[in-house]
Amino acid sequence: MSESTVHLAASKAEIKERSKVAAARSDGRLILVPVDFSEHSASALVQAAGFAEMMGATLVVLHVVHDPGDMPGYYSKLIKKKRATRIQDIAAEAFEQFVENVIAANADREALHKAEKLMVRGLPVSRILEVAKYVDPVMVVMGSQGRTGLKNLVMGSKAAQIVQLCPLPVTIVKKSAKQS
Repeated sequence: MSESTVHLAASKAEIKERSKVAAARSDGRLILVPVDFSEHSASALVQAAGFAEMMGATLVVLHVVHDPGDMPGYYSKLIKKKRATRIQDIAAEAFEQFVENVIAANADREALHKAEKLMVRGLPVSRILEVAKYVDPVMVVMGSQGRTGLKNLVMGSKAAQIVQLCPLPVTIVKKSAKQS
């Protein structure tokens, strides 16, 4: 079982406070890992855990709760039956389960057990960049589906936008062939 639970940060002060908690575990070195519950995010989280162990860093695993108006139906598959539940509660439950599944599959990765789980609301790219600014990690590690060509032009790539706009080193990870 991991040490932390999901923390919903509503302000920059809360983001900074959670990053201080995580930084205290590793002499200030943090790695930010934005996740969207995909296989690519799981691969990125495992890869980031390896980096964290080599660098003596702590993971800050981030999920951005999408604005329902921008991402209709994104969390609908996670809702059990038709119940009235806040989107952030559903996302927090899915986030906790996602991290626990990654830990269960990679129990030997100590960094996963010590990860700080942080959740914020908003548009993913802008919120990831904002959290990176306040957390001040040594790097960002995130998954990508690796779309190319027309699909990338039409749908865009959050990972590509982060690479272009983030002032920190960014590592993009695809799902490994072993997970196929």
